[in-house]
Amino acid sequence: MSHLGAPLRSVALLTGGVIAASVLTLTGCGSGDEESTARPVPQDIAPAARDRVADGGTLRWAVDAVPATLNAFQADADATTARIAGAVLPALFTLDDRGRPQRNPDYLESAEIIETEPKQVVLYKLHQQAVWSDGREIGAPDFAAQWRALSGKDSAYWTARNAGYERIEKIERGASDLEVRVTFNKPYADWRALFTPLYPKDVTGKPDTFNDGARTRLATSAGPFRLKAVDTDAGTVTLVRNPRWWGQPAKLDTLVLRAVPRTGRAAALAAGTVDLAEIDRATADRIAQAAQERKKGAAGAEGAAGPQAAAGPVSAPLAPSAALKSWALAYGSDEVTAARVQAVRAKERQAAAAQAAEREALRGFTVRKSLEPAYTQLALNGESGPLADERVRRAVARALDRRVLAEAVLKPLGLPAHPVGSHLALAGQWAYADSSGALGEQDTEEAQALLADAGWTPGGGARKPAEPKEGTKAGAEASPGTPRAASVPGARTAAHGQGAPDRPSNDGLYIVGDDKSPGDGDGTRILAPAPVEAVRGALLRQAASVGGTDDAENPGRVDTSDQADKAKGGVPGAYAPRGTAAPGPASPSAEAAGGPLGRNGKELTLRFVLPSGPGSEALRTVGGKIAAMLDRIGIRTHVVKVSDESYFKDHIAAGDYDLALYSWPATAYPATDGRPIFAKPQPATDGSLLVEQNYTRVGTDHIDQLFDQAAAELDEKAARELVKQADARIWAAAGSIPLYQRPQLVAARPNVVNAGAFGFATPRYEDIGFRRK
Repeated sequence: MSHLGAPLRSVALLTGGVIAASVLTLTGCGSGDEESTARPVPQDIAPAARDRVADGGTLRWAVDAVPATLNAFQADADATTARIAGAVLPALFTLDDRGRPQRNPDYLESAEIIETEPKQVVLYKLHQQAVWSDGREIGAPDFAAQWRALSGKDSAYWTARNAGYERIEKIERGASDLEVRVTFNKPYADWRALFTPLYPKDVTGKPDTFNDGARTRLATSAGPFRLKAVDTDAGTVTLVRNPRWWGQPAKLDTLVLRAVPRTGRAAALAAGTVDLAEIDRATADRIAQAAQERKKGAAGAEGAAGPQAAAGPVSAPLAPSAALKSWALAYGSDEVTAARVQAVRAKERQAAAAQAAEREALRGFTVRKSLEPAYTQLALNGESGPLADERVRRAVARALDRRVLAEAVLKPLGLPAHPVGSHLALAGQWAYADSSGALGEQDTEEAQALLADAGWTPGGGARKPAEPKEGTKAGAEASPGTPRAASVPGARTAAHGQGAPDRPSNDGLYIVGDDKSPGDGDGTRILAPAPVEAVRGALLRQAASVGGTDDAENPGRVDTSDQADKAKGGVPGAYAPRGTAAPGPASPSAEAAGGPLGRNGKELTLRFVLPSGPGSEALRTVGGKIAAMLDRIGIRTHVVKVSDESYFKDHIAAGDYDLALYSWPATAYPATDGRPIFAKPQPATDGSLLVEQNYTRVGTDHIDQLFDQAAAELDEKAARELVKQADARIWAAAGSIPLYQRPQLVAARPNVVNAGAFGFATPRYEDIGFRRK
């Protein structure tokens, strides 16, 4: 499974008196038998039996982009690559609604371990009618070619992942052409993860066809659909029914994947160019409000709570005197002014008409929602700086109220808002167990004790203010000891997972948020022309409530971005250029103790990098709440907002951050897929770190050993226990803190069935279609 925003994921003992008590819980699972009671949120796909699905039709499904490659094993494969592969290529095992791998009977009659000594042997018995679209039988040559391409032994193959394939010793034909015998050189518990998707030997047999041939075309396939065309200019990928498919025939004639950016999906839905699209919360709200207007009728649709709420702010009715003045300007003797006013009025009428038309069109859609099989985490970069000290990382973690953070994102959507208790599985999966007890719940006093033990004390960052040098520019950042101006609560500041992050999307990974934040892109910080003490009290009360959204909940921090708007109007001196220090008050506890924490004359400040794009409001909201929580224990945050395009590559993967938010997808194979994410970084010959996918740079030898043992353990119960132990150690290391499972919102025409918010389950593409009339 692919990471929502990254290329992959198909992606020492603690010391000190205040830490020792927590170490004792490392073999436990936090809150008991969470795995036996936790249930996934049901999928929402408008299920319909096949006899209730019409034969034929074209479904237009929005995707993030036309994929750069159709080869799912290359580094630039994305969620669309995976979606195409799922529809046109063999998947030997698919996932059910609880994320458990299930044998796919369309391809396999059976698949099982037949020998464990002296070596593990798996025997696959293929479906008797399983053939490629060119008529050739699917068989051992295809398995062997894919193994050789992904084994890592031939560097001519440009592969992004080969986990498990390197453990294969040989692949042979079984007793017949329909049997494939795979022998492993060492035990491999996650063998079901292999050969999905399965490419024909025409693709994997030679480096040239693997590296380049499968990037833009798949001449041979073996699924309910086949690839007809990839049109990068039109932004579409067209799949059509496969006439050689031996299973239940696809209900649709054609499936068109259309590239539509997240910010343009409401317009695409309203224009009728897509029938199914994953959407953000703002678009979901507009669809829901449009549906409410339809229920209220025409009168309700024109009410104050109707169009205005759905379409955003519109001009309020003018008072009689203002209306008279407006009429005079539009039709007076000043022809230039009149023309300008009339042009503005015409634009307003056009905008109102467009909004009304969009609202009317959105009434024809429903919103299907579930929880995406992915979780958002707070990442703490442990490579250098204060967070290289595990005590500081643990203090950050203990300062967080994860339930409040989950509720901020999920509660408004009516979805369960339970904090995620595992790095390696989600509620409902076989491997899920809440191991957060290895770190502990929110505890302000414990967090402060950890910081004190690490040498960070109130007032420890104070130093005598330096005299300003002659020629210093106005607005330059003040020295650490210079008194700081407080920001006005709610001031507009600069401001996305699939992905990562999505996505895939997954979305993503996807990793990043999905909402438009008003006022983003501003490169200024509004400063209060009032005594610091007066504003400080108001901000402390605001921070204590941990309320509001986005920057309103991030009082007293420096916000920068890669774009800046010019400040227009206002009181002279009320606006500061980007980069001007505008920190706010210390937290209540730090204030009482003598100021924010510091050590050796240096204040404890963490650089919090967040995406600034129109699809990231949820992340910025959560980021603001986290910053306020850290303020309470004396840790300041320097918020830096960067473009979505650079967020993951230039900051997360490059390690250019202290704190960051991004997502990882769930996996049915945690021992295999989890290891590169949490593996201990190893030094390279040039002095850098080889981090694989461990972008927090935090890991231990013990965690690596537990993953290796789990991957080689063929007893599922024992393997699960090893995964739980690894997760407990990951919690204790405090390199990443799981926060909440991501919401999954999908807009669909009401007559679209067997599609929507799939949750864990693999889509059955042959069953997707339109409800029979």
